[in-house]
Formats: sequence, structure tokens, C-alpha cells
Amino acid sequence: MSYYLGLDCGGTLIKAGIYDETGHEYAVARSALDTISRQPGWQERNLANLWHHAAAVIHKAIASSGLPACAISGVGISAQGKGVYLLDRQGQVLRDGILSSDQRALDIVRTWQQDGIPEQLYPHTLQTLWTGHPVSLLRWLKLNEPGTWAQIGHVLMAHDYLRFCLTGQIACEETNISESNLFNMQTGRYDPALAALLGIEEIMDRLPPVIGATDIAGTVTAQAAALTGLAVGTPVVGGLFDVVSTALCAGIVDETRLNAVMGTWSVTSGITRQIKTHPTQRFVHGRHAVPGQYIVHAASPTSAANLEWVSRNMGATSAAPDHASINAAIAALPKAHSSVQFLPFLFGSNAGLGMKSGFYGLQAAHEPAHLLQAVYEGVVFSHYSHLLQMRECFSTVEALRVTGGPARSEVWMQMLSDMSGLPVEIPAVEETGCLGAALATAVGLGVHADFQSAVLATATPLTVIHADPTARDAYQHKYQRYQRLIECLRQFEEVPAQALPPFLPGAPA
Repeated sequence: MSYYLGLDCGGTLIKAGIYDETGHEYAVARSALDTISRQPGWQERNLANLWHHAAAVIHKAIASSGLPACAISGVGISAQGKGVYLLDRQGQVLRDGILSSDQRALDIVRTWQQDGIPEQLYPHTLQTLWTGHPVSLLRWLKLNEPGTWAQIGHVLMAHDYLRFCLTGQIACEETNISESNLFNMQTGRYDPALAALLGIEEIMDRLPPVIGATDIAGTVTAQAAALTGLAVGTPVVGGLFDVVSTALCAGIVDETRLNAVMGTWSVTSGITRQIKTHPTQRFVHGRHAVPGQYIVHAASPTSAANLEWVSRNMGATSAAPDHASINAAIAALPKAHSSVQFLPFLFGSNAGLGMKSGFYGLQAAHEPAHLLQAVYEGVVFSHYSHLLQMRECFSTVEALRVTGGPARSEVWMQMLSDMSGLPVEIPAVEETGCLGAALATAVGLGVHADFQSAVLATATPLTVIHADPTARDAYQHKYQRYQRLIECLRQFEEVPAQALPPFLPGAPA
């Protein structure tokens, strides 16, 4: 029997899991990751600390499995996309990594939108422009940290950095870098014309070579082995964008199913062999790990991380929310009955650049359970917005397959099914990012011929939750009010400061 270790780096946790070729799990270890917010909207991560936590969870998973290090045949890595992780020309960390939820480049993206840059990019990249895209952050660094900009030697994403820590080899993996706005989806290569259009043409010679998800990118070094407990020389494959990893583990193989990922990010994705077009919408496409296929998705950092923040700041006595108590409190309330609305935009928005989070509709009779219910609803409403967009190009969807922490909450999943009107299917996979990375390793080492056979060999049972038709109208009504509230606040956010009447000292405010 061969065993494979998958490392998954998310927005709030890093996890390592060990699996055999049938997908059987032998051990999982997790560790919380710190996020640095030096200013509102800034989201950074200390890269030495990230590697320390990665090494620790790998070491713990191996120890928990009871397997000798030599039994681990290979390592794969799944990680959140976007953001930027920089090394200098000597391969040393240049600064803290910037996460995909970072919003410091907001004004840059607004200017690009006003200048029609997204429309010029899209035919080549099949991407929209977001504040946390590598190109947005690189432009910000060029304008605001010229010293950093001048020293950049290598531009990486999260799993590229962790792979470098394990192997000492520098490369960018295709499923992730294909969504950077520096990658021409038509040619399958970096495109200097894209960088020039964005004003960062100097970055081209600092972009590492592109490797595939299952390509062997290097082997574990002696230094990494000492920290992780892995054997020296263990192969490490390219790895996966975590959206691709979860879609594989959720068994998304055709257009009858969409995958909703609920974590730090709200993501709804589907798999297709065709570029999806629409008269008014631009759908984000990325290279899928399966040759000839694309992963199409709508995404925003508007998901379950909002619950973690709200719970922590509502006087919780522990760092982790008491999910069982929260679920029980929400289940005791009538569905979609409260007037309380929550905008799940603590870490970004899918409703407009610069939109902020908040509660609206509070009255004296409301209790903490109503606020928590509103958080659940707000996250579901955000997912539903993505689902509506995705169904414009996936018209044959029969069910929604859900992965991520909230999938363990029957209350939350019932709410999502009631809101969408679709059955919610929950795969019996604890850590889809880890398992997906392990599958990439098994395919790369030839244990499985391809991802299709790997997914078939590791298929898991599904829990299915069906919509309550009596609740749909109530949720739809509250969703319409949610959208009206967003529209009012969008107008508020878009009013330029200079357009407001001057404040006169001594006058009524």
C-alpha cells in the first residue's frame, strides 16, 4: 500500500492529511493561521510563520498516522488562489505575503474599471479584475513600495511558496497561475502584453516557469525533512488551486452539478469543456487539472469566516464558536422571519467595490440568536447571488454539492437548500483540499492513470438535504430586501467625499 500526504493552505487554517490510493484517511492535523491587518482592508501573512505551521501539521499528521516517513510516497499541496508571495533574487522572502482578501488596491482597480481595462483583458485571460489579484497587488507595490518592487526576484502564490519551502525549486502551478491575469488562456503562456496593459511590464522576467498539477516539481530537501518528518527525496507534485481540489473531491464531473465551497471564500464552480459566453456577464475561467477542461466559478470572500468573526466579537469565551449551540439557537427560530439583515462583507464583497459589512433592522426585541441567524442567512444570500450568476451558463444543474466547514451544519445546509430550491449533496470528505492534493500526487506518480480514475476510485457516500417548499417564499422575500439594502448602500458608498456639503463648525451635524 502506498500513502500520499496532502497539504491544504486556506484563509484561516492549514491542514495536512494522509491517504491511500482509495482515499482512505489515516490522519489529519490542523493549525490556525494568523492574519496581519496593519490597516483596514489589508490582509497579510508572515511567510516564515506560514512555513512553520505547515511543517508542524505535516509532522503531526505523520506522527498521528503511525506510518514511517518512508511510507509516504509523495506530497501535494492545495491552496487558496490569488494574492502574492514574493522572493528576492537570492530566493529569500522579500516581505509578508498578501492574501487574496486584501483590498489595498481598491483605487487601482476602480481606475482600471473606469479606463475599460477589464474589457480589454477578458478575451485573453477570461478573468475579471479583483483587488486581491496578483496584478492588482503588484501594481500597488510598484506605486507604493518601490524598494520592494525593485528587489522582486520571483512572484509566487501560496502553494508555490510552500512547495519551494519543501523542495527549494521555484515554479508556478497552472490551475492557480492561470487566474492571475498574467496568463493568456488561449495560448497557455504568460503574456507580456497583459503586463504592459496593467503597467507592470517589468515583472515578466520575474515570473517562474509554469508546471502542471501532477508534474513532479522537486523532492523534499534535507532541511525540510528535518522540520516535517518527511523522508529526504520524497517527490512533491505541482498541486492544485483549492477550488479545483474541492471540485474534484466533490465529484463534479459534468454540468448537472455545481460545487459550493463555504469557507473564508464563497465559491460556486462548475466544470466544462467549453468557454462559457453570455451577452452581459463575464464568467471567470481557470485551467482545470483535467486536460481540455475549464473550471468556471464565481467567488468572493463572503462566507463562513464572517461567522467566526461575529461569534468572536459577541463575547464568546473561546476562540472557536460553539457551533452546536449556534445551530440549536437558529433552529429554534422561525425561518427567515426576523427583520435583521447581515451583509457578509467583513473581508470583501460581491456586491460592489468598497462595500462594508454590517447589521440592519435591529430592534430592542432581538436577541443574539437573531444576529447569528442573520449571519447564516447573509452568507447563504451571498452564495445564492453566485449561484444565480452561474446558472446563466450551467442551465442543466440538478443539485448543489457543498464542501467546507458549514457543510457539517444541517441547519445551514437546509437553509441553503430552501433558498436555492435545489437538493444539497454533501460528500463524506472531511478535508477536500488535503484529499485533492493527495490525489494529484497519486496521479503524478502513476498510481492512477488520470484524475477521472482517481475520483472514481475515491468516491464517497453523499448526504442529501432536500428543500422545504414551504420556506422558499420567506427566504426569497428576505433575499429581495437584502438586495434592496445593498443597492441603497452602494449609492452611499459611491458618493464622492467632495460631493458632500461642507461641515461647518458650530452648525448642526
